[in-house]
Amino acid sequence: MTTQSGNSADDAFWRRPTGPPADAPESTAGSPAPPPVPEIHYPGPPPSITPPPGWRPPLHVQPAPPRPLPGQDHAALDAEEGSARTLTYGVGMVGGAVVLVLMCLLCSRALF
Repeated sequence: MTTQSGNSADDAFWRRPTGPPADAPESTAGSPAPPPVPEIHYPGPPPSITPPPGWRPPLHVQPAPPRPLPGQDHAALDAEEGSARTLTYGVGMVGGAVVLVLMCLLCSRALF
């Protein structure tokens, strides 16, 4: 707990002190003014110059042409996607059933 020093009003403890602060700098009335700061001028970025037409190095090695992709069996892809969808739905239904049973158990426990 903070206690007041002296017999003053309740809020006098929190008022700003009168007089100059203890760590005030010396008066600068007799000292010369600081030297002026030189103004810095930014001329902007350098101008861009377009490169000459043949500035790239010569290209000696040509890459091989792309190979054709192997053919796709669309019927097999559709069958695999269907079985994956069935498995996903099955896992989701089992998970939903487990959550439903747990919710019923928790709600019945809370009510009874």
